[in-house]
Amino acid sequence: MTVAAKVAVELGPHPIKEQLPGVDYCVNSNPSWGEAVILGFQHYLVMLGTTVIIPTIIVPFMGGGNVEKAQLMQTLLFVSGINTLLQTWFGTRMPVVIGGSLRFLIPSLYVAFAQRYLIFINPRVRFLRTMRGMQGALMVASVLPMLLGFLGIWRIVVRFLSPLAAVPLIALVGFGLFEQGFPLLAECVEIGLPELIILVLLCHYFPSFWSFKRPIYDRFAVLISVGLVWAYASLLTAAGAYRNRPLNTQLSCRVDRSGFVSGSSWVSIPYPIQWGQPTLNVGEVCVMLAAAFVAMVESTGAFIAASRYASATHIPSSVISRGIGWLGFGIFLDGLFGTGIGSTVSVENVGLLGLTRVGSRRVVQISAGFMLFFSVLGKFGAILASIPLPIVGALYCVLFALMCMSTFSPNNTHRVVCFFLDLDNPNCDCINVMHVHGQPYLTASAGLGLLQYCNLNSFRTKFILGFSFFMGLSVPRYFTDYVLTSGRGPVHTHSVWFNKMVLVFFTSPAVVAGCVAMFLDLTLARKHANTRRDSGRHWWAKFKYFDKDPRSEEFYSLPYGLSKYFPSY
Repeated sequence: MTVAAKVAVELGPHPIKEQLPGVDYCVNSNPSWGEAVILGFQHYLVMLGTTVIIPTIIVPFMGGGNVEKAQLMQTLLFVSGINTLLQTWFGTRMPVVIGGSLRFLIPSLYVAFAQRYLIFINPRVRFLRTMRGMQGALMVASVLPMLLGFLGIWRIVVRFLSPLAAVPLIALVGFGLFEQGFPLLAECVEIGLPELIILVLLCHYFPSFWSFKRPIYDRFAVLISVGLVWAYASLLTAAGAYRNRPLNTQLSCRVDRSGFVSGSSWVSIPYPIQWGQPTLNVGEVCVMLAAAFVAMVESTGAFIAASRYASATHIPSSVISRGIGWLGFGIFLDGLFGTGIGSTVSVENVGLLGLTRVGSRRVVQISAGFMLFFSVLGKFGAILASIPLPIVGALYCVLFALMCMSTFSPNNTHRVVCFFLDLDNPNCDCINVMHVHGQPYLTASAGLGLLQYCNLNSFRTKFILGFSFFMGLSVPRYFTDYVLTSGRGPVHTHSVWFNKMVLVFFTSPAVVAGCVAMFLDLTLARKHANTRRDSGRHWWAKFKYFDKDPRSEEFYSLPYGLSKYFPSY
């Protein structure tokens, strides 16, 4: 190659990559069993954050205490393990963790504040009655994603999605939580900040200074950093550093204030209808349906990001529809077992795929085994769940950024209550390359990485991207600020359940940004000759149908010969 040719290659644009290069293990390739077990435990450790936050928020408003919090956490872990296995076996087959969704907080707390449950004086009775109402609403709401997914209706919707419209959707699934990363960390800076610094050092700086034959620091960065900082937090607690500090500080910094260890039992197996017979209320079902739709939209973006980090081809629309159907079945199991919350794809675990460069399906299935194991052995699971939440906030700062919901801190539950105390309610084709130390890691998130398909020199592209990003951040912020300042949502009709439905929709940045981007992409300058190419739609055309690209069979076909019984999938 001549000097001029080499210069042209160096200065030329980066080529389009349908599969993400630099992934050590793709969806069908597996690390050694020992390494896979450690990586699976790391996935389990990451999903614990949301699993702990959910019971901490909703159980006190249901009338429960530490025992109920521990029982709910165990149940949520157990069902998450089942749902993760079902999704990796029969759903999209992507290495995704299915866990509790914080988008269901508004419907769950709407049920908890219902007037008919406040009449019960006994806290345990009130908890059981409230849980039965949540169960019934979740079981009925699960019908929506199951019908749209299994009947292939969602497949038709996803076929209209282009790379240009997918960028805001996927990016806002992660960026939409920008207010909850560092604020959660800052509730105990002396613990959260060291976790963030150590995590970044292990991921990006240490491999440059100490080169090993196999990647260690970045692949196990979460496990190493959490272990170090957790031990440091335990020393501070044992030394009495927070003995005379305010209650909020003790709850955030101490490792013995979660209440999970004292409230959990040694051995407990969650089972269906363990709280009693579910009850139904039309308004509660409607609000839960809105959350189920939001979970579908956000999970669609997470599925696409997971396929990217697993170095698979773009996920066909029929496979996404299949995954949404099994997500709906997972929400049904949430209601059947009584988790108090619905399910979605765990965003933080998708980010962990990018952090470790391991997109192996087997690793995530092993993590599901840890979920089932620690949900049955309650005391051991509760010990791990006592990790201070500022450490979790530090993890979010990195993992949500790679993903590019709104989480609530248990010490700021008054902010959550504001959403409900309004005037209406007075109460392997994988590119498997060797890990190269010293090179920078992913400089863009999974969502922003799709910009490679789009024409960024087009004013149409710039407008759609800018407007959808701005509205996706601005509209949810408006709804949140309105509630916090006035005590009620911007929409206040006589139907309280309708007001909450609107609140659920418009407080999700991913839903707002995704809908705006998709609408503009389908309607703006449709007759222009370059519109299709500017949106990158031609790159995904062959993935609209399962059999158009031969690689789809390798990544997304069902196991055990089931594909022949579902030819359209």
